[in-house]
Amino acid sequence: MTQVGNGIARVTGLKSALSGELLQFEDASYGIAMNLDEDSIGVVLLSGGEEIAEGGFVTRTKQIAQIPVGDTLLGRVVNALGQPLDQKGPLIAQQARPIERVAPGILARRSVDVPLLTGIKAIDAMVPIGRGQRQLIIGDRQTGKTALVLDTIINQKDSDVVCVYVAIGQKNSTVSALVNTLAEHNALRYTTIVVAGASEPASLQYLAPYSGIAVAEHWMEHGCDVLIAFDDLSKHAVAYRAMSLLLRRPPGREAYPGDIFYLHSRLLERAGRLSETYGGGSITALPIVETQGGDMSSYIPTNIISITDGQIYLETESFNAGVRPAINPGLSVSRVGGAAQVKAMKKIAGPLRIELAQYRELASFMQFSSDLDDETRARLRHGERIVEVFKQPQYRPTPLVYEIIVLFAVQNGCFAEIKIEDVQDFEYKLIEHFLNWQADIVEEISRTYELSPDLEKRLLEIIGHFKTSYLA
Repeated sequence: MTQVGNGIARVTGLKSALSGELLQFEDASYGIAMNLDEDSIGVVLLSGGEEIAEGGFVTRTKQIAQIPVGDTLLGRVVNALGQPLDQKGPLIAQQARPIERVAPGILARRSVDVPLLTGIKAIDAMVPIGRGQRQLIIGDRQTGKTALVLDTIINQKDSDVVCVYVAIGQKNSTVSALVNTLAEHNALRYTTIVVAGASEPASLQYLAPYSGIAVAEHWMEHGCDVLIAFDDLSKHAVAYRAMSLLLRRPPGREAYPGDIFYLHSRLLERAGRLSETYGGGSITALPIVETQGGDMSSYIPTNIISITDGQIYLETESFNAGVRPAINPGLSVSRVGGAAQVKAMKKIAGPLRIELAQYRELASFMQFSSDLDDETRARLRHGERIVEVFKQPQYRPTPLVYEIIVLFAVQNGCFAEIKIEDVQDFEYKLIEHFLNWQADIVEEISRTYELSPDLEKRLLEIIGHFKTSYLA
């Protein structure tokens, strides 16, 4: 070893070393071979490197970095190397997988047509997510990006979806609060948390998302549906930039190295839905990216937008105005769209999105005019009620059948006479009414998730009677 410092070591003499191979130092710590130069190897240390000195010996392990996988990881918090951080005892895993792996090819995949329900009405209606989709969550700091992911994980409680949450560059206190929240909502039992905290070396922050998706791939190949969240890839890119500059790779735009696009594409391409021949499982990826001042056109966000199947854009203005989740329906899009929705939701959601877009446009002009015709006033009233219905408290995901009933009611003007401040109260009491007194209707919708003309007529009658008693 000829040089060491800043988490990087330069090693000579290992001419047969592989790219990405684990190398062992004299103090039993490890590093990953990243730069294979003509006369030396640039090694990224997986620990602080305080005990490593120049002139020491380095040996090959002939292994690519691996992480333990399997059901023993459910309910556990581990670091990027698969070592437990939760004081629940050692991790005994039967298998390990390489952290880096080539993504499944086109022939191994099938189309995305099964919904992954978030329990968030605005998402399930306007930007639906399918199992095997890659849906970006993007927005400024403190706009509720992590909250969306948490609600989605909590909503998988009664489904067969396994969850992996990857925390990159976050404070330990933030991760601890998140673990406690999942435990309180009984969601930790089907979730694995991979952590590379803000105090960890850049190398572990770089490895964390690859470790997380390696864990997810094990379940996917055994026929399970997996949800993985990367929180967040902006910090991941920064960690990789720091490593690359220390390895003296040539900097490019915004000092990021030229392969920054490949960094994230080889990660997110590993998500998808496999055909039955290859196990039939899926990985649904929810990468998070933080913007600065709402700028979606900066380098890393545009890179990841081009890799994913759509984005959910959260805006600061809506969040500060109390619209939560603060989803911008104009800039949010799902390229899978209605293919990942049940028939009833597809039928209801199409008009709602258009009506909400019209409302936002009218509302921006309303401040310049006080003289509005009756039709415009009615559209504004209807739009206001759609916005209120789409507001949702955190940690309270709504089951799909009740999403359908509530959105059917708002689409058919059943909220028109309800005061704007009473909309959410009316919505909760309407759900309660169906839960307690209309179990046969709920069961009928749950069976097929289709709304026949007869069922629509009965729904309108029930909602009408309930509204009359509510207003009285």
